[in-house]
Amino acid sequence: MKPKLYLETSVVSYQTSRASRDVIVAGHQQSTHLLWEKLNEDFEPFVSALVIKEANRGNPDKARQRLDAIASFGVIKNTPEAESLAGKIIADGGVPEEYPEDALHIALAAIGGVDFILTWNFSHINNPFTKMRIRQTVENEGLACPQIVSPDELIGE
Repeated sequence: MKPKLYLETSVVSYQTSRASRDVIVAGHQQSTHLLWEKLNEDFEPFVSALVIKEANRGNPDKARQRLDAIASFGVIKNTPEAESLAGKIIADGGVPEEYPEDALHIALAAIGGVDFILTWNFSHINNPFTKMRIRQTVENEGLACPQIVSPDELIGE
């Protein structure tokens, strides 16, 4: 059975954005492209209705590219349980209250039973200082907390 992978919107954006001159961003893009090549082969990829909503924002041509890139992935639907868990993640200090969408990504992935959350968001999702709080909150709700990783961490680069 392939591991289930939730792709947060930052990963989708790095996959479809034009090459950056910034060396760090370019490295993130390269790692994302490497992962994308084996995504369907090695993993069962998922996004959520929230990822689709976020990917649809901005320039219509770029939005279409992002949506096309994820069109074949499974979709985790939003539920009242996910909204409630997102609120608890915020209340417990796992994600700042100014970023409810970040908490909802985590909640949707946990409710959806995925193994990994893949993100380039080091501020509020893949942050060593908040991951412990996030894990504790999710597990206190009786759910398994997905591992939160970057594409670099997942592909071992």
